Amino acid sequence: MDNYFTTKRHERLREEVRAFAEAEVRPRVPEMEASRTVQYELSRLIARQGWIGVTISPEYGGMGLGHLAKTIIIEELSRVSGAMGAMVQASQLGVAKIVHFGNEDQKKAWLPAVSDGSCLPTIAVTEPQSGGHVLGMTASAVRDGDDYILNGRKVFVGNSHVGDLHGVVVRTGPGSTGLAAFLVESDRPGFSLGPHRAAMGLHGFSFGELIFDNCRVPVENLLGAEGDGLAVAYSSSVLYGRANLTAVSLGIHQALMEETSRFVAEQHRYGKPLYDLPSIKLKLGQMQSRLMTARLAAYHAVHLLDQGLPCDAELMNAKLINVEYALDSARNAMEVHAACGLYPDRPIERYLRDAHHIFAPAGTSDVQLLRLGEVALGMSKGQWSERLAAAVVGAAAAS
Repeated sequence: MDNYFTTKRHERLREEVRAFAEAEVRPRVPEMEASRTVQYELSRLIARQGWIGVTISPEYGGMGLGHLAKTIIIEELSRVSGAMGAMVQASQLGVAKIVHFGNEDQKKAWLPAVSDGSCLPTIAVTEPQSGGHVLGMTASAVRDGDDYILNGRKVFVGNSHVGDLHGVVVRTGPGSTGLAAFLVESDRPGFSLGPHRAAMGLHGFSFGELIFDNCRVPVENLLGAEGDGLAVAYSSSVLYGRANLTAVSLGIHQALMEETSRFVAEQHRYGKPLYDLPSIKLKLGQMQSRLMTARLAAYHAVHLLDQGLPCDAELMNAKLINVEYALDSARNAMEVHAACGLYPDRPIERYLRDAHHIFAPAGTSDVQLLRLGEVALGMSKGQWSERLAAAVVGAAAAS
């Protein structure tokens, strides 16, 4: 799978993650699908491989390999299990807030633990009534001496039930400058979790509710300054969320291609393999073309990010292309499998369900199109990728 963007180090990493996913994750998938419960032990096992620290500097125990390496890790896990790929991508959102906004004490306290897999971080922004409208949030933090007291609820939090350190964006005042971000340990009094709710797909992954009821947090847990909350939320979404979700979609897309190719070789019609039918070959060609284009868009965007170059538009486009193309190919795969694809003894229906989960986070396809329209009109509102370039240039840039 060598290409213009990847180095030998990247491809060794791919082989390592793929071997792990086949040996440790794939055998667990049937139980994950049957139980639909949170995979605590498997999440920890994956974290202990050190992959959550792929974008963390070696100074703090991380791999320092950058965003393309991170994409490959998430892609290869998602090829076997979208749920576990989603687990890693959600943890990376939690990494972003500390890398970009943490002070030196916070980095020394938390990044080594994230790197060795003993701490799984999250980011918590979305609320029941405001959804993706960040400025509509109402969860609050009020200063009380050397502490802040947090109240409110956050929903659709990736890794909600396995996370150890939640990055929580709440309101400290009015308007866009009235948001702040805090690091909240999962064992703090006043913090609790809503019950895990199994969803349509991504069985084994938790994306649930955090509840803050007079949860007291020391001022030392404030990320940056009061007023930085909006930047924490947007940078995590733009630089990490879009790229990470792109990688999950790409891994699912690869799995769809492999499974469908295998199916049409095994099945026979009129004394010949199913792939001999022109209509089947056409659908496979469509899937292969989409997959190649999707991977090119994904790798190009994160390659630019690793170079510290402006790439907000490329990240938007990568998320758009990968989500839409994976969904289109999932439909093609279901059409090729026909009735066989409807039963869970073949994974096609799981890939289809999982692919739908990647549509909304970090902006739906309509949101990406609106923002790309603004780019075309010269109306885009700055480049988060350029603004935070110094912290995202990893060792991959020099490879």
